Amino acid sequence: VQLQASGGGLVQAGGSLRLSCAASGRTFSRYAMGWFRQAPGKEREFVAAISWSGGSTYYADSVKGRFTISRDNAKNTVYLQMNSLKPEDTAVYYCAAVSGDYSINPRVYDYWGQGTLVTVSS
Repeated sequence: VQLQASGGGLVQAGGSLRLSCAASGRTFSRYAMGWFRQAPGKEREFVAAISWSGGSTYYADSVKGRFTISRDNAKNTVYLQMNSLKPEDTAVYYCAAVSGDYSINPRVYDYWGQGTLVTVSS
C-alpha cells in the first residue's frame, strides 16, 4: 500500500483543516487506518484511528470532540477533519495502514505516508 497525505497548511487558532490520505496498491478496505503526528523535538503520537469498515473509531484524549476520522473505501481515502485547532496541534501529520486491528502504537502499522505539515498560529 502506498499512502499519500495532503491537506496540511497554516491556519489560525480556532480554524479548521481537513487532511486526506489517498491509498493505492493493495486492497485499501482490508486495512485499518491511523493518523499520527510529530511535533519538533517530540515523539510521534497517536491522533485517531478507524477500522477497515469505518464502523469503529478511536481518538486521543487531546483531540476528542475536535477531530473526526472517516474513510471512503470506494475512493481509497481516509480523512481527518480538524476543528477548533490549537497551537499545540502544530505538527507533521502522518497516515498509516495496518492489516489487523487499529492500534495507538505506531510500531504495529505496516505502511506510512510521507506526512503533511499543519501549523496553527495563535
